[in-house]
Amino acid sequence: MKKLIAAATLLLLTAGPFASAQESPDWAGDLSPISAADWNRETARHLLERAGFGGTPAEIDALAKLSPQAAVRRLVYFEGAPAAELPAFDHSGIFDEGIDPFPPSRPATTALAEKNGEALGIKVKASGNRPQQAIVNQFFYWLRASRLETERVAVWWANRMVATPRPLQEKMALFWHGHFATSEEKVRDYRKMLQQVELFQREGLGNFRSLMINVAQDPAMLAFLDAGVNVKGSPNENFAREIMELFTMGVGQYSEQDIREAARAFTGWNFVGLTFHVDADKHDAGPKTFLGQTDTYDGVGIIDRILEAPPTAGFISGKLYRYFVRDDITPELRAALGQRLRAARYDIAPLLETIFLSKDFYAEASRGTRIKSPVEFVVSTYRRLGQPALPGVPDFNRVTEALGQHLLFPPTVAGWTYGRSWITPSLLIERGNFALDLAFPDIEFIPEDRYPVYPTGAEIRAVHQRLRAGEDMISATRPVDEKAGDDMMAMSNKVDRAEAFNTRYASYRGWQMAIERVKPIVRNLPRLDLAQMVLTKELKTPLEVVDYFAARFLAVPLSDDTRRQLASTLEHELGSADVLASATVLEEPLRVLLHLMLSRPEYQLG
Repeated sequence: MKKLIAAATLLLLTAGPFASAQESPDWAGDLSPISAADWNRETARHLLERAGFGGTPAEIDALAKLSPQAAVRRLVYFEGAPAAELPAFDHSGIFDEGIDPFPPSRPATTALAEKNGEALGIKVKASGNRPQQAIVNQFFYWLRASRLETERVAVWWANRMVATPRPLQEKMALFWHGHFATSEEKVRDYRKMLQQVELFQREGLGNFRSLMINVAQDPAMLAFLDAGVNVKGSPNENFAREIMELFTMGVGQYSEQDIREAARAFTGWNFVGLTFHVDADKHDAGPKTFLGQTDTYDGVGIIDRILEAPPTAGFISGKLYRYFVRDDITPELRAALGQRLRAARYDIAPLLETIFLSKDFYAEASRGTRIKSPVEFVVSTYRRLGQPALPGVPDFNRVTEALGQHLLFPPTVAGWTYGRSWITPSLLIERGNFALDLAFPDIEFIPEDRYPVYPTGAEIRAVHQRLRAGEDMISATRPVDEKAGDDMMAMSNKVDRAEAFNTRYASYRGWQMAIERVKPIVRNLPRLDLAQMVLTKELKTPLEVVDYFAARFLAVPLSDDTRRQLASTLEHELGSADVLASATVLEEPLRVLLHLMLSRPEYQLG
């Protein structure tokens, strides 16, 4: 039913182009500050949308009452903003000391067990069936538990985005997460992923040099880009390439020889547990020629040399500009912003202050033209609705994953591709599905943190059901797909009886162990009272309600025809044109209207 309702809104979703209907002066490219005379509620709304995640009418009004300078400083430097008294992440206590360092694969784990007689802190059984079973169980336990705990980290972070009185702190952390992209898929340690998020939250508005050094020495990044195999005499070029191509300079600003020399400078950089560590015996301390200069560079020296290079400041400021303002940036504007970043010695906050005060930021080309990322789309919806915290239903991780942006699981080291990549017919329907689930919660919702519904879930569920039915381990762990035939099954069973462990059982047992220890995500529903919202404003007609919702939720004005169509729909759902007289039956028709408006093209823009 949900898909049918969502599909029925596709005409609305594609009814108009993704373009702004704002009217503002032609300020594009002008970095001079906006004047107090030009500051108003709409400019305040635009600032809160871009430098945060939007807000309620009361929050916008409070910002509009300030001068533009005071409003920007409130967001950038938190002047006058309440302290962000948000809870630290609540660990489930899933980590066992023997797990670290975690082997790269199951075969590596069992090879370690065969060599040392133990692995992951568990000894091989002295006798009996499947002597390595407990070790392989533990391997799959950590894979499951770390992933589930990482999902909890994502929910914790999203809740901060919804609840914080300092939204730019979290939005900058989100920017750096996409810029310095690492994924739990490879890191396989929620502790490292959490530590990196906290680094972005702590230093995201600070100095880029400090941030870059900390990221280069961050265990999540070191694990993600294979620092363990970057050693003297056999340098691995992964990090050296990405630091220049993706993190600081951009393609075409360095040579392959520069990559090789930089890789030598980072040799020996690794981690022990959650702490950065340099192995002096594996570090190449010899002279390197990098970007035209020769020195005995280490990693910090390479970073400093990169920051001295002319392209770097323009690359970083240009990427920040495209994230906060708009995609098209002229070479002249990029150069001007780069000069300001360099003059500020790579401090990020002064650059953002310049951008957010500039007339260019409030130009017609900049307003209502940026497609919201999935995380921004969901978080800004809750903030506009005045939700005090992130609801547990709809499931934040599943919604944003379906929309193309799964926190802590970016698709590549390059992060996510922004802009129109977020918008396809199928993704628009998914956005409409979120709006539907928000207004009318899905009673068939099954949370993945309690029930294995991801791709390997079919195997796990099959093992569970067969064991509960009394089958032995070999029969219970046969493949779900038995197309191989009886001969193949017989051969598989024969090998299975002689092996040191059963992989499918370990996958199943690892899941059981994980959900036993990982704390469940709180699954509260959003608390909406749209009727109270409308009645408080004493809105009398369906068109007044539509206009109020449009002003509250949309950055792009609706056409007159669309306004009238939505008003007609609301009147039909109410059975009356008198809103106040329909107070007792108002809530459900308003939720239908909310679903339609949040599904429209205009709502995808900010």
